[in-house]
Amino acid sequence: MKTLSTAFATALLAAALQANAATLPQPKTENGVAYLNGGVGQDEAAAMKAQAKNYPMSMIFSAGKENEFVLDVKLTIKDMGGKEILSTAAGPIMLVKLPAGTYAVAADRNGTTLHRTVHVGTKDHRQIVFHWPQA
Repeated sequence: MKTLSTAFATALLAAALQANAATLPQPKTENGVAYLNGGVGQDEAAAMKAQAKNYPMSMIFSAGKENEFVLDVKLTIKDMGGKEILSTAAGPIMLVKLPAGTYAVAADRNGTTLHRTVHVGTKDHRQIVFHWPQA
């Protein structure tokens, strides 16, 4: 009976891992930097948040009083020398594997650009929230 319970528990765990992987968007790469962009819907948002620990930097994009997730943010990441590292549409959640360093991050939504300077270390995880007051 114990073997049946262990086998059943193993099957449940495998199914849960497959469901989590199925809800993740496909990773992309630009200039050697891997990233995941997504988070639309509760399942995908939960899967993205679970994966965040595997990425040195995560970003969340929201707007309005209700902190609603937003899409179609124009995101640009540059190194401190001004070299563009990543330029893409983002939102509502983006995970980025950047090498250690300091970066200038700009997020533009409907003509309003928010700027952050972010230091990414070798072992830490940075979460940056971009919030626009107007929904």
